Amino acid sequence: MENIIEIKNLSKTYISRYGSVEALRNIDLSILKGEIFGIIGLSGAGKSTLVRCINLLERPSEGTIYLNNADISDYKKKDLRMMRRSIGMVFQHFNLLMQRSVIRNVMLPLEVAGVSKIDARMRAKKLLEIVGLSDKENAYPAQLSGGQKQRVGIARALANNPDILLCDEATSALDPDTTNSILKLLKEINKTLGLTIIIITHEMRIIEEICQRVAILDGGVIAEIGDVKEIFAKPKTASARKLIYAGYEPFIPTKKSYRIVFDGQESISEPLVADLILKFKIMINILFADAKNINGKIFGQIIIQLPVDEEIIGKVNNYLRNHNLELTEVETDGIL
Repeated sequence: MENIIEIKNLSKTYISRYGSVEALRNIDLSILKGEIFGIIGLSGAGKSTLVRCINLLERPSEGTIYLNNADISDYKKKDLRMMRRSIGMVFQHFNLLMQRSVIRNVMLPLEVAGVSKIDARMRAKKLLEIVGLSDKENAYPAQLSGGQKQRVGIARALANNPDILLCDEATSALDPDTTNSILKLLKEINKTLGLTIIIITHEMRIIEEICQRVAILDGGVIAEIGDVKEIFAKPKTASARKLIYAGYEPFIPTKKSYRIVFDGQESISEPLVADLILKFKIMINILFADAKNINGKIFGQIIIQLPVDEEIIGKVNNYLRNHNLELTEVETDGIL
């Protein structure tokens, strides 16, 4: 597949009278046309700075950014305006104009671009139909739920028919059910419009749900990058493990822990842990579990403690392999 964005050796340093802060360092990143790509990291990792560099709201201190094979790093105002029309932006807190109706919020980017009001209204109506809000076009933001506001934000971001949709913590202000509905909508938009979507988040479950590939930022550098399934199943860096094991706080940290990863297996009818206990007559301590059924497939993980017995551990591993699963020892890197 062809790259739509290619970033080479990008760095961003903020300088003030109090000194300098290196927000990003030597970022090399390629994003494929039509994929859903995730950028994840904890607070202060550099996610938002990277997003602002991609659409040149922030000028990188060093490095080059290519959009559709064109070097945009030194674009001037006129070229920047045209370039930014090809990148839609969805924000965490919606950024809707409260005095404008839903349809007029969606029309705004088109009006700024000089599109006639008749054409802008027709385009806005079509977009509201895509996001499922045709019946809310005359409502105002104050009359909408959080999920509905974000759907308006998505429609507005699509107004100029962009090639790329940047979603900066777009679901952080939403409850889990609403988050799932927004992620489902984004997947449908990606599939039907062929749009490249970049998801910026601090939540690994968002990445698991929607992204094909992910870059993990830590301290302004890329700690790990690759296929989401591969990184989730076998994280190589402490940064990745910290995000994947979020919420896991074992109460007996001196003992070894083991991880069972469900990475898209078909629905499993039998209760595996209970079956292991009965089959091998062992005690299993469940420390953490987070598994969900998505379209008939299981995604998630269970972290357990087993008796300190290599023979038993081997038997458990063989049993799991017969169910297309694997037992791996948890590497904590002192993060717990």
